[in-house]
Amino acid sequence: MSAEMVKELQSASESPLSPRGPGALFLADPPPRKPRPRKLIQCIRDTFRARHYAYGTEQAYVGWIKRYIAFHGMEHPARLDAEHVREFLTYLAVDRGVSVSTQSQALSGIKFLYVQVLGVDIGPVHGVERSRKPKTLPIVLSKDEVKTVLRRLKGTPLLMASLLYGSGLRLSECMTLRVKDLDFESGQLWVRGGKGAKDRWTLLPKSVVSSLRAQIERVRELWDSDRARGINTSLSPGIPRKYVNAGSEWGWQYVFPASRLWNNAETGQRLRHHQHESVLQRAVKAAVRKSGIAKQASCHTFRHSFATHLLEAGYSIRVIQKLLGHEDIRTTMQYTHVAGSAADGVRSPIDML
Repeated sequence: MSAEMVKELQSASESPLSPRGPGALFLADPPPRKPRPRKLIQCIRDTFRARHYAYGTEQAYVGWIKRYIAFHGMEHPARLDAEHVREFLTYLAVDRGVSVSTQSQALSGIKFLYVQVLGVDIGPVHGVERSRKPKTLPIVLSKDEVKTVLRRLKGTPLLMASLLYGSGLRLSECMTLRVKDLDFESGQLWVRGGKGAKDRWTLLPKSVVSSLRAQIERVRELWDSDRARGINTSLSPGIPRKYVNAGSEWGWQYVFPASRLWNNAETGQRLRHHQHESVLQRAVKAAVRKSGIAKQASCHTFRHSFATHLLEAGYSIRVIQKLLGHEDIRTTMQYTHVAGSAADGVRSPIDML
């Protein structure tokens, strides 16, 4: 190496640009790269899960947030204000003709974005064109209609629909039932983390006990097979930290497990999830159609029918409120209008001619 080259390297190593000091042969390292900021939608989802919101609520709110951003030309919501929110909500009511509940859900999702995620108080949203609130009553099947629909079902869909009607469950509550939630001795069924993240107990009908026990035996056989292959059941994010072995324990298995395994993209694990809601939804829709019933009945109609038939049987509104898990008694009171319509004893004048 020539004397000139050695001298050049030594001067470079003693340069203030070099943190290595004398003897170093390279200039200073480039500054460390800043971590890439998380995308907005991922931040929103993380916030939902940190606050233990229901997955359905997360999906609905994220959907409205995406529509809100798209409506304003993909502008970042931090650069939008209450006036932009008003424009979007008015568009939903006037141009799209959405219902009042849909418009309210959109507003709730946007408020969650600003308050919980961005930490911004946009203040009250004035001048919104509100959707008109229709005075509708829940669709209820008569007892004979319930029998007719149930006769059109078979196997697991029949058992699930029987629990919707016999216990007053929501569809998601039925799908997420676990073995430990069934108390055959006391005739009770526990709903864990229902709407509003509340637990409650409800009825375990005697007429479904034998079918339910047979289903539990089938689940046990599947559980034995999964354990041999090292496959666990899916759990909410916080549960494994508190109950380390919950995924492989018998009590945590779903009463209605899915037939196919689910791959967790975050952990790479293969897990057994519960059956998808669409399985029962399709079966009930087909059963209603084959029954020749003209009512727009769905899975949730069984829950409405459960409450109405109990009310007609003379049970108090407070008992029904507790079984349904309603926080506000006014929500339960809607069934008094349905039950009373056939029990008022009013005769049409044409029948008195």
